[in-house]
Amino acid sequence: MLNESRLNKTKSTANGLIINEPAINQAPLKSNFSKQNILKDWPESERPREKLIQLGSASLSDAELLAIFLRTGVKGCNVVDLSRQLLASFGSLGAIYSATQQEFCAKHGLGKAKYVQLQACLEMSKRYLAEKIKNTDCSLTSSQATRDFLQSELRLETREIFAVLFLDNQHRVLLFERLFFGTIDAAAVYPRVVVEQALKHHAAAVILTHNHPSGMAKPSVADKQITQKLMQALQLIDVRVLDHIIVAGHQCYSFAEHNEMS
Repeated sequence: MLNESRLNKTKSTANGLIINEPAINQAPLKSNFSKQNILKDWPESERPREKLIQLGSASLSDAELLAIFLRTGVKGCNVVDLSRQLLASFGSLGAIYSATQQEFCAKHGLGKAKYVQLQACLEMSKRYLAEKIKNTDCSLTSSQATRDFLQSELRLETREIFAVLFLDNQHRVLLFERLFFGTIDAAAVYPRVVVEQALKHHAAAVILTHNHPSGMAKPSVADKQITQKLMQALQLIDVRVLDHIIVAGHQCYSFAEHNEMS
């Protein structure tokens, strides 16, 4: 939910890694060691790496994908069982991705090196998706590339964030910028700031976006009101608002697709 009166503008910065973290008590994971627990004794078709090569990455479960990332298990627990226990502990892959360094490293079998590796993988994914939309006509707001990019940027955030895709006159991406940061259920948005940034980046059009950490993609009354106010403000400088996309987990809500941009 967006509103106009409760938050100062903040500047987006990259998340820094905590290098000198105090030692954390690590609770050991359950171990049910047996010969069947040795991954090399599994049938080849059931081993995650071989399964991916034969059937593709989409065929793997979350635990199997995580196992490939972790590479090794811990004493008495193979990497697939370790992955299952970590997923049960965190609750989901998304929760693992968005965990802080302290939360991540507190789990037995994880550590600073794995945390750094995971953050690098996530950043590479974001940059790959950003490259995909650079030459995409973003006037096609149902474009899967646009949705994938916005989801990669916002779906794991635990507080509400309002951002803008600034586009040139051919609707190619100039810049993605996070402008306002809020709480778990609200972020204040100031039309004047959005207008200033549009002028600064010489944008001809924009796509507005924000996330709903609650997981509910349906727009609130306040979401609709601020969309109209932004459209009116940007119209004064001849900048078109092509869409307002709400990201809620794996869901997206497009104002344009629901005929709510008039």
